[in-house]
Amino acid sequence: MSFTLSADNLHGLPGIRHEFFTRAWGDCGLAPMGDPEAQQKNRAKVATHFGLSADRLISCLQVHSPDVVTVTEPWTIENRPQVDAMVTKEKNVALGILTADCVPVLFADLRAGVIGAAHAGWKGALSGVIENTLDAMEKLGAHKKSIHAAIGPCIWQSSYEVGPEFPAPFLAESPSNTRFFRPAFRSDHTMFNLPGYVEAKLRAAGVISIEQSPADTCADEVHFFSYRRSTLRKMDREGSLISVIVLKK
Repeated sequence: MSFTLSADNLHGLPGIRHEFFTRAWGDCGLAPMGDPEAQQKNRAKVATHFGLSADRLISCLQVHSPDVVTVTEPWTIENRPQVDAMVTKEKNVALGILTADCVPVLFADLRAGVIGAAHAGWKGALSGVIENTLDAMEKLGAHKKSIHAAIGPCIWQSSYEVGPEFPAPFLAESPSNTRFFRPAFRSDHTMFNLPGYVEAKLRAAGVISIEQSPADTCADEVHFFSYRRSTLRKMDREGSLISVIVLKK
């Protein structure tokens, strides 16, 4: 496996670059329990990969919300907004989503010159972060049927066991959401298909071009950080992966 992954439906779009970065790039998060100096060095390497200075790579203070911000210029780490998605028409501003099992989704409408990036854990996905990101892109001139969406490496159903209370809000949203759950080995537990749920949200919103990464962050320790894996082992969190999209001049 390469040190980065890309999606075929985004790869090669003129003026748009993206990558899903593996743990080979180190911890690119902004969590206080990490090593801030190492994090900034790793993020600077990611920015350089796109031919940008470190200050052109931005991330949010992600809180598992449905909230989206429209980016007009880069912000400092100290001033980053408390949201879980970003959209922009600005050139050379790299949108970086941080994950360690949650779903990173990268969006691009080539004709409109609009990109987006979303952090979709189960809470954010359920409460509308996907739909809100698409709506924010449309406000900048994008059209949902013209948007390409790429679902990056995340925890897959075979690794995502949930408790008996977990399915209730999903089934309240729609009884058809039963298709995202299958029985687990433990009684009253199920296995949740988070990337499948996110893809269904995209399709229901009208997105046609969708690609889903086959990489399971929890199962593949060599290439990915995983919060679930660390928790199961009763270990400290290892770090965060970064997924990036940028409009280039």
